[in-house]
Amino acid sequence: MYFVLAALRAGPMHGHAISKSIKELSQGRVQPSVGTLYGILERLNERGVITVDREETVNGRNRRYFRITDQGQALVEAEARRMQAAAALVLRTQEAAALAPRLPGL
Repeated sequence: MYFVLAALRAGPMHGHAISKSIKELSQGRVQPSVGTLYGILERLNERGVITVDREETVNGRNRRYFRITDQGQALVEAEARRMQAAAALVLRTQEAAALAPRLPGL
């Protein structure tokens, strides 16, 4: 869900474009299946953090574009801050352990 919201910060996108953006943003680490992606889009839409921007027909197929709402923007920013704080805690703990004097026999 985080990467879907992060992708939509760039502007309205349809499912395939969201999937490509997620892959790029995650450096290939996250590649949701089509079913997973559309399930996430439906849940985020139901929660009001994304909304349908528009629909169009391309080559006889319906294409739905989604956009992030203000609520979604606040949510993804809060999650980014939470992850940043968690990472900083781990890094500080590692640095402190590396600098701590080693006691004999331990």
